[in-house]
Amino acid sequence: MDAFARFTNQTQGRDRLFRATQYTCMLLSYLLEPHAGKEKVVMKLKKLESSVSTGRKWFRLGNVVHAVQATEQSLHATDLVPRVCLTLANLNRVLYFICDTVLWMEQVAHDRAKRKKSPSQELLEETEWLQSFLLLLFRSLRKHPPLFLDTVKNLCDILNPLHQLGIYKSNPGVIGLGGLVSSIVGIITVACPHMKLNTH
Repeated sequence: MDAFARFTNQTQGRDRLFRATQYTCMLLSYLLEPHAGKEKVVMKLKKLESSVSTGRKWFRLGNVVHAVQATEQSLHATDLVPRVCLTLANLNRVLYFICDTVLWMEQVAHDRAKRKKSPSQELLEETEWLQSFLLLLFRSLRKHPPLFLDTVKNLCDILNPLHQLGIYKSNPGVIGLGGLVSSIVGIITVACPHMKLNTH
């Protein structure tokens, strides 16, 4: 219980839990949509997914405030090189969060205007290559768990941007599955810091 309390007291921990909930709802609604008599459940799952997604975006607005404060603090660093590097890094974070928020406002309008349904069979076909690739990665990287987890997370995280940019069109089922796997990996690395890849 103490470990869970420590985990949820971290901003990253809370975000990972919300993210896992969001993508679980997306995946479940996609899988249940083709079945008759599940319309109410699917509608509730989609509403929950939308609410959690919106909540995550609003929570991220708080990160803008933290990034601005960090930028102000970095301006007072005594050495020139760290001062410039830290200030630029923090400004980059501020711009990222602002752009992310603006793109979110546009995406919400786009999603409301255009929602299409796809059969669950398409999900199974599109995930076959992902399953094979993940199995190969597991066999080759099992001796290095942090590297394996980081690789899996990065592969799953790239699915949504590829879809949004139109490079590789996918469906909510694949995006939901990738987001859920990525969120679970994120939860593991926050709960067990020794499983996080050391980039230093």
